Amino acid sequence: KRKLDYPTYAKLKKQEGDVLLTVVVSAEGKPLRVEVETSSSFKSLDEAAVASVRRDIRFYPARLDGVPVASRVQLPVQFRLTD
Repeated sequence: KRKLDYPTYAKLKKQEGDVLLTVVVSAEGKPLRVEVETSSSFKSLDEAAVASVRRDIRFYPARLDGVPVASRVQLPVQFRLTD
């Protein structure tokens, strides 16, 4: 589990939510395309989730007959404020 940068505005407004992302992953494990499948209802949280995956996340690529191939995965992202 990775800790994402929580948008400052969302913290101030006490916004929490879940974002479901669809990620197209290259054969090298890099995110080629990241799209919001299900929104948190807060634009700042959705944008932070997409930016974090593009910037910080690398995947183990899918394999077909032992050879790395591009694939599509769904990635849930939770934003929760803690005391």
